[in-house]
Amino acid sequence: MAPLLQNPDPTHQPIEAWDHPMSPARTCTVTLVVPTLNEIDGMKAIMPQIRPEWVDQIIILDGGSTDGTVEWARGSGYEVHVQSEPGIRQAYMEVLPKVRGDVVVTFSPDGNSIPDLLVDLVAKIDEGYDMVIVSRYKPPAKSTDDDWVTAFGNWLFTRTVNLLHGGRYTDAMVIYRAYRTRLVRELELDQDRWYQTPERLFGCRISWEPLLSVRAARRRLKVAEIAGDEPPRIGGERKLRVLRWGASYYFQFLRDFFLWR
Repeated sequence: MAPLLQNPDPTHQPIEAWDHPMSPARTCTVTLVVPTLNEIDGMKAIMPQIRPEWVDQIIILDGGSTDGTVEWARGSGYEVHVQSEPGIRQAYMEVLPKVRGDVVVTFSPDGNSIPDLLVDLVAKIDEGYDMVIVSRYKPPAKSTDDDWVTAFGNWLFTRTVNLLHGGRYTDAMVIYRAYRTRLVRELELDQDRWYQTPERLFGCRISWEPLLSVRAARRRLKVAEIAGDEPPRIGGERKLRVLRWGASYYFQFLRDFFLWR
């Protein structure tokens, strides 16, 4: 099978996965989706650590950066999609037709996601799991980017998902995860009707990772977690809208308990 990733360094000759000690052979094809919004410092520090043979395709999914992120990514040879509609879920929907891997990995380039864990993450999903999460709270992992508000919120949301929907998560909210691309359709993550009401009620745009966690649990899909630290972010600004996002996600958790099968 021809590689799906354009080599970001034309002078570098990629090696086969099994020739690198951190790149075991795999059977699944993987697309790494990297959402960005003014992440030039993180991109320069983090992306060179990702070896081309670890995945088959890398897409930089940009939300309208003005700090040179897009120019740096294109100049480095990465495939770039600049979204036309605001919101991370909307960005995922726009880029979905370009995803060629049968597994999607979503990854934060701001320093919160550790690049080397990609190898363990992909190896785990290649064992036959539907979704594998890099958990910030599975021992011995820890988050050094949390404050008391986000730490409590993540604990509360994860606990709620487990109680209402039969999950066994330690981290139901994190972006750093791998999942089968087909789950987007099968779990109706691509349908606006599951997001419009909370987004209108609370005046925000939300992502689909929490709903993915909920519906994977409700469908009793094969899910695993691996422990992974969350280091402090590198440059840029935090984009969390804690209260509005939190209220929106809680609305989804409760509604799915009653309405989604």
